[in-house]
Amino acid sequence: MDGQQAIGNRVEADAGPSAYVPPLQLTEGQPPPVAANGGLSYMSFDRDGDAGTAAALEAAFQEIAGGHSQELIDRLENAPPGPIETKWGLGFREYDECIDYIRANGIEAPEGGVALPLRYTVYEHPSYSIVPSNALWRDPARKAEAALLRKAEDDSGRRNLYFPQVLRDARRIGEYYPGLDVSSAESMDRLGVSLAHLESKCTNFYDSAEVERVFYPEIEKLLLEFFPDATDALVYNHDVFDKDYQGDRTEDQDAKNPGVNARYANLVHNDLNDNSGRVRCRELLTKNLRNFGRTQHYTEAEADAKMSRRFMSINLAKPMETVEQFPFVLCAWPSFADQPYINNYRIYDDRVGETTRFTYRPDHDWYWFPRQTPTEVSMLKCYDSVTDGSVSRWSFHTACQDPTVPVDAPCRKNVVVRSYVFF
Repeated sequence: MDGQQAIGNRVEADAGPSAYVPPLQLTEGQPPPVAANGGLSYMSFDRDGDAGTAAALEAAFQEIAGGHSQELIDRLENAPPGPIETKWGLGFREYDECIDYIRANGIEAPEGGVALPLRYTVYEHPSYSIVPSNALWRDPARKAEAALLRKAEDDSGRRNLYFPQVLRDARRIGEYYPGLDVSSAESMDRLGVSLAHLESKCTNFYDSAEVERVFYPEIEKLLLEFFPDATDALVYNHDVFDKDYQGDRTEDQDAKNPGVNARYANLVHNDLNDNSGRVRCRELLTKNLRNFGRTQHYTEAEADAKMSRRFMSINLAKPMETVEQFPFVLCAWPSFADQPYINNYRIYDDRVGETTRFTYRPDHDWYWFPRQTPTEVSMLKCYDSVTDGSVSRWSFHTACQDPTVPVDAPCRKNVVVRSYVFF
């Protein structure tokens, strides 16, 4: 595709023959990411089919030994009380400190919007997370390693600060981008953010089997109608968020049950990047790997053909009841199109996922859907294979505490599905 910048398209000498190593296809004009191995996918370090997980785990220990994280944590925690001066602006260790600053300085939002703290990383190094399902956590012989990694995981939250931001009402996007309808494919192309409407027939979103049987096909139908040029849509997994849920929260990947999340991810991030957008798609098509939806059985050649055309990853969030506290908020693509992302590597037993984090900019273009209702489905782009700058590549997102409702207001209850759309 015109304008693609491909960095690294090689496989190490010991890589297995089945390793799929994508080129790092940056958007035209985008600087290189803050990433390990010059941005090369860990798939290139595949050892006997381990998808690079051993190499990534070694790198995680090296990152801890390097001491950069502890150095930053010490600097933040030893700073004088009050705001911390960063190269991006004033940051705050506590939400309440940032709220007080917003109010004292008269930072206001337009009608339908809100000024509030959002949590960004201030750590400009690649980071690593070992997912809960990784066998390392249950291996008695690796107890010392697990303790070291657990401390690093717990410390990761100490590398973030709150910064003041203004959210605008996404339902009013046409006021900020004249003529643009947020409920259109054009909004997704320009901003990476859209809104759809759905009257779902799913009666119990805590029943993963019903969600797969009823809700997945509804979302696939919605996507094909929303993007008229699309030829296929695949919903491949979902998460349920409900802090107050009293039932069994247990995750069971083998049974295609994601469990119920009690935590809301309140760090600015995106779920995919230039590598993982392609790797995750390939895993689904050729290996049916961790696919909760329709079984995929493409050959390598068929996957090559399907992925040679445009495809994108879309996350869709539908509330189970009107959202009050901890809303889901989205940032529009043009405001960070030239900003390098920072890789976070998620290490499984059989794959290395890549997510991204971002540092603060005061002019990030943030949106929310205040009091989002159960028939409103917010949509955000996590990846687009088009790299020539003509369309958005992704939106980054987070959850936040809404200062306009009581702290003890009911927390968001919603279901989030992840999908690929092919053209």
